[in-house]
Amino acid sequence: MSIKNIGGNVPVAFHKVKIQDNFWEPRIKTNAAQTLYSQLNKLNETHRLPAFKMDWKPGDEFEPHIFWDSDVAKWIEGASYSIIVCPDPKMEKLLDEAVDLVISAQQPDGYLNVHYTVVEPDKRWSNLRDCHELYCAGHLIEAAVAHYRATGKRKMLDCLCRYADYIDSVFGVEPGKKRGYCGHPELELALIKLYEATGNEGYLKLSSYFIEEHGQRPFYFDIEAIERGEDITPTDALPPHMRGGERYEYTQADVPIREQTKVAGHAVRAMYFYSGAADLAGINDDQELYSVLKRLLDSLINKRMYITGGIGPAASNEGFTTDYDLPNRTAYAETCAAIGLIMWSHRMLRFDLDNRYGDVMERALYNGSISGISLCGNKYFYENPLASNGNHHRVDWFGCSCCPTNILRLIASLGGYIYSQSTADAIVHLYVQSEGELQVGDKIVKLSQKTNNPWDGAVSISVGLDQPSKFSVKCRVPGWCDSFEVGINGEPLEDVVVKNGYLQIEREWRDGDCIELNFPMLVKRMYANPNINEDAGLVALQRGPVLYCLEGTDNAEQPHRIFLPEDAEFEAAFEADLLDGVTTITIDALCLDDEGWEDKLYRDTPPVLRPATIKAVPYYAWDNREPDWMSVWLKESGS
Repeated sequence: MSIKNIGGNVPVAFHKVKIQDNFWEPRIKTNAAQTLYSQLNKLNETHRLPAFKMDWKPGDEFEPHIFWDSDVAKWIEGASYSIIVCPDPKMEKLLDEAVDLVISAQQPDGYLNVHYTVVEPDKRWSNLRDCHELYCAGHLIEAAVAHYRATGKRKMLDCLCRYADYIDSVFGVEPGKKRGYCGHPELELALIKLYEATGNEGYLKLSSYFIEEHGQRPFYFDIEAIERGEDITPTDALPPHMRGGERYEYTQADVPIREQTKVAGHAVRAMYFYSGAADLAGINDDQELYSVLKRLLDSLINKRMYITGGIGPAASNEGFTTDYDLPNRTAYAETCAAIGLIMWSHRMLRFDLDNRYGDVMERALYNGSISGISLCGNKYFYENPLASNGNHHRVDWFGCSCCPTNILRLIASLGGYIYSQSTADAIVHLYVQSEGELQVGDKIVKLSQKTNNPWDGAVSISVGLDQPSKFSVKCRVPGWCDSFEVGINGEPLEDVVVKNGYLQIEREWRDGDCIELNFPMLVKRMYANPNINEDAGLVALQRGPVLYCLEGTDNAEQPHRIFLPEDAEFEAAFEADLLDGVTTITIDALCLDDEGWEDKLYRDTPPVLRPATIKAVPYYAWDNREPDWMSVWLKESGS
């Protein structure tokens, strides 16, 4: 079954899309050949996967952590997607073994959590605020649905249905049940996936309960803390995000979702929570909830998002602070948060074909998310700053390794973000060379894209049909494009209709008809809102969907000494042998000269600006060569 949506469209499943381009296809193959295997090795080395043998005893090494289950679950989900897009019998066998091991850890009552079964069996459900039980359950459910979709095998799906049924017996508004919810939202969206896979409306009802219960009074997290014997009075001894009202914002529990007016708290928790709420609004045709989500996403886009699509500036709460607080060098901008933003904005497109949401999805996809993984596919950023002295580097694993397995599943399932379909429309959100099979009403429509995006804005889309048929093809006009051209079968299209940033072409289509689009990719100077104090007087460079940065590897001058002239011209050129093939930007800039300063620290005459050639590379590709400084924002001469 599929989700009904207010906007009437649903995504085309990733396995119905075959990606064949020069940008994403190599990444998908690296994801399958390198990332997937190296992460499995890490899951074994760190005992995350072996922990499901349930043989840990007090005093043993590698005590199972409260969120280890989620790392394994996301790997299973990513592996399930990967064996569909990149068939691999060896990996399919390893995946099956991992699934069997996870299933073996299920308890007789349906419960499935390693930590609370072998480490603290007497504390089950005692700390929902901090301890990730329901969060882990959500990721296990997502993994089970993905495994079922990929293999047709029901064993993990049946296992997690039993767990979901058990959770349903524990939580709810009925007498004798706990009125609790998870401090780290995730289960909400997972239960809707389980509902889609099984048709069991009990899972939809349970998801709705968790979403609506967040923020209700009395605060459940205070109730359970008192039951644990804790003093709930906020003190300065607590971390900042656990004091006063922020302790509720952090977990999306300060007010019920329908009363929220700003995106706040822990960034990843917020993105997962809103993604689940968007699914729920779509199924229930809930215009009120959709309006709330629209308001929240607008506030994020307009006041709390980095130019990379990264979100959450602060390390203290891994999340949001105040409007326009977007520091560069200390930016947290967790990889998982950018992925969560992709998930949420993609869901919003189901309601409202507005290119603002498609633009946000594209911005986070090409910049703030894939910056989190190295080009070789086995090193990762947790944080994604917009400036570095040369001391921030990717590593091969983390103690909290949510980001590596998250980027794994995103890349493997990328096909699911490109197209949508409805009873009357075939919709293109992203320009990726691919073949997609869409269901438009009772017709199968095949769309074949040819493009060299993100380096070139020319796109051709061929339509495949068994017989002539009338319907609409809707294509996103990127917000970075000031003008565009469109033609059909070699002839310019007259009377172009664009609604909310989506080009709409309604006609009787015939097999082989071809839409020709051209979105000129000019290098654009990007400026920040003056309220962002760190970026005042600075400029960033963007070409198409790709944001650029300067690295010390390419530039002899330090970034604080470089000025971009107001009349500087940009030379964009594709370099096939650099960073797996990228378009670079070369600029004749100016640099502060230190000649004549000798040993003086200060003097009464200004320094001289001399010519200097600088080179910019895509932000996502930084720190893949020799360690050195990096900067996204540059000074502009005259500022």
